[in-house]
Formats: sequence, structure tokens, C-alpha cells
Amino acid sequence: MTSAKRPESGLRVGRLLKAHGLKGAIKLELYTDDPALRFVPGSVYTLQVPDESPWFGKTVTLTELKWYNDHAVVFLEGITDRDAAESLVKAILWVDDDKDARPAEEDAWYDYQLIGLSVRREGVAVGTIARVDHFPAQDLLVVDTGDGEVLVPFVKAIVTGVDIDAGRMDIDPPIGLFEDPVDDEPESADA
Repeated sequence: MTSAKRPESGLRVGRLLKAHGLKGAIKLELYTDDPALRFVPGSVYTLQVPDESPWFGKTVTLTELKWYNDHAVVFLEGITDRDAAESLVKAILWVDDDKDARPAEEDAWYDYQLIGLSVRREGVAVGTIARVDHFPAQDLLVVDTGDGEVLVPFVKAIVTGVDIDAGRMDIDPPIGLFEDPVDDEPESADA
């Protein structure tokens, strides 16, 4: 294990859950949809742990990933017993952003690339992306408008353009998403 800080452009790929057995194995919660790419022997992970942890500022190296009852279990270099494994419980694993490993799809981005983008509607800034929430049906962009948060479905019908280099996202939201709907019905004098 060597000293290191969390990568500034890193990707969070997993969280260590609990010791598994007596030989240093640790159950892993995956934060990646491609464990075969992110968890190969020799991969190095920066640990996100509390400042007071003996693991603060250190990295670990994967020796093996196994599957037990559909659960990922990792073996890490130098972690050879249950006590050592338990000292890493709740640690979050980060990898450096490998530009060659970016999504192959043309319209695909990592969350960290979207957070902080200026959101524009008809060329006018309406807010900033605060976070991306992932749900089974679709992802939602949480846009901080300054007056609150607006949840914007991350679909092509609404998100018309993303320019990471320019730091902006263009949207064409339906009426009512960012403002109250206009009432086209004239009020009746009989009421």
C-alpha cells in the first residue's frame, strides 16, 4: 500500500461491505456496470475513508475478484486475515479516470462530467446540474435553479445538447417543468 490522495478526475467503482471468511476476502458493492474492466488483478484503487482511519491517503491493489452467490468478493494485496479485512469495511474504491475507458457510446457521460454544467433553455441559463439520480426507468438530472431544485428527465426529447468542453447543457423542457403552467382558460363571470 502506498500513500495517495483521491483522484480529482476519478471514478467511484465500489464500496467494501464486510469481511468474507477468514483469509482477508471482502464483500464488494459494485458502482460500475463493467466489473470485468474495473476489477482485474493488479488494478490499484485509491481509498476514500475518514481522515482518522489508518487507511487514509493509501491505495490498495486487487489480487482477485470472485463471485459467491451472485455477490462480488475481492482479495487485496497484503490483506490476509479477517481483522485486516474488517479494517477496510465501508471504504469506497476510486480509480483514476482512464480516458480510453470512457463509454463507447456517442451520447454517454459519467456523472462527474455532468455535475456543474450550466443548463440553458433557449440560450438562457436556468440553473446548474447539482447531481444525477439513477432510477430503473431513466436517469434524472437535478438542476439547482437558485430557487430550488428541478428534476429533469435525462432523455433526448428534453436534453438537446451536451457540450462538456463548453460547460453547458441545452434543454427543451415541456411547459411546467421550470415554471407554473399557463392557464389558457378564461375565468368565467358566472363563478
